[in-house]
Amino acid sequence: MELQTLIEVHFESRKKEEEEIIQLKERIVRILQQRSSKSITEHFKTCSLRRPAAQEKRRSERAEQHRIRSEREKERQKRLEEERARKEEEEAKKRAEEDAKKKKNLTSLHFGGYMQKLKRSGKRQTEREKKKKILNERRKCLDIEHMSQEKLKEKAKELWEWMYELEAEKFELQYQFTRQKYEINVLRNRVSDHQKTAGC
Repeated sequence: MELQTLIEVHFESRKKEEEEIIQLKERIVRILQQRSSKSITEHFKTCSLRRPAAQEKRRSERAEQHRIRSEREKERQKRLEEERARKEEEEAKKRAEEDAKKKKNLTSLHFGGYMQKLKRSGKRQTEREKKKKILNERRKCLDIEHMSQEKLKEKAKELWEWMYELEAEKFELQYQFTRQKYEINVLRNRVSDHQKTAGC
């Protein structure tokens, strides 16, 4: 019985709400009819103007967001490029240092081996005299007693550059000698292999 009563109350309340809605609609229609067509037209014009303005604002906001994202992406790419360039520079510097170290070790090795070979085998008297003669021809007496401080610096720089050139020439000659020796050994091995093959 209580359930039936609740259902009836609900439908009665629903009916009243529907009637109120209908009355409200009729009232709105009357109000709209009372307004002049000019006011309605101006109202629609205002709404039409507001919508494009809002759309333009959203479009502008999207463009600004896109610009900010593009700038951030450019900055990120720039940082990556700088980091890559820095790593490449460090690697190139490291390789150059390693090459210089190897070249120095190779020079020391060749020079040390050359000197040991001279000590073991010795040199004939004529070769020593020839070397002494060449050195005497190359060596010039340095008259530095009357030189100024500036002249002494220039002379020292000149001698240092000369020694540097000699060291470079020596290294080049030693490298050529080693290369030729290697090529001779390769040719000997080829000849030996060829002779063995021909003998078979």
